[in-house]
Amino acid sequence: MKINGFQKLTLLDFPGKMACIVFTPGCNFRCPFCHNASLVTHINEVSVSEEEIFTYLARRKGLLDGVVVTGGEPLLQSGLEDFLTKVKSLGYAVKLDTNGSFPSKLKALVNKGLVDYVAMDVKNSREKYARTIGVNNPPVDEIDESIKFLISGEVDYEFRTTVTAGLHTSTDIEKIAEWIKGAKKYFLQNFVDSGDLVSEGNEPVTSVILNEMTAKAKQKGVPAKAR
Repeated sequence: MKINGFQKLTLLDFPGKMACIVFTPGCNFRCPFCHNASLVTHINEVSVSEEEIFTYLARRKGLLDGVVVTGGEPLLQSGLEDFLTKVKSLGYAVKLDTNGSFPSKLKALVNKGLVDYVAMDVKNSREKYARTIGVNNPPVDEIDESIKFLISGEVDYEFRTTVTAGLHTSTDIEKIAEWIKGAKKYFLQNFVDSGDLVSEGNEPVTSVILNEMTAKAKQKGVPAKAR
């Protein structure tokens, strides 16, 4: 599996667990607000070996709880299943970050017991997906399939939306909440400029608007929280 980055410790990215983060390159989306632009565009760069990862994990057994695999879009990686199998064999829990566009791959990994927690990005309302992810003909049907699969409860999960002033309105958040109705966790995270963006010109919303959006989602029956 191609690995483009490795963070040895996080207390925030895997709920309730001390974890490390493995970053995979490449993505089928081009969200203008993406904060990992170098991972999205430099799909053939490999800067960390699997050997380095597994040597670290072997040494941290009993001290570290889990491994977060993120990107880019990890489900593009042909070697992901083998990688996760090795991670699970060492006794670690796995969190997978995904954009939800590969439901068959997601289901296969979950059904094989290789994923313990999924964080899926719901980028926007259906009508605004193409503009939000920067590609024509967005895979909305596939995303819908992933949403339904996660809501079915086969694996622990959360949905999340990164909110920007130019792309998201309270009405959009209401539509997302209707789309993911039945979800047990939904997080709205305000845009933050990482300095490594796909496009310039993105702005966060105000705290007042973010709170309004959160309230709108709650009114639709989704337990939303702002991050």
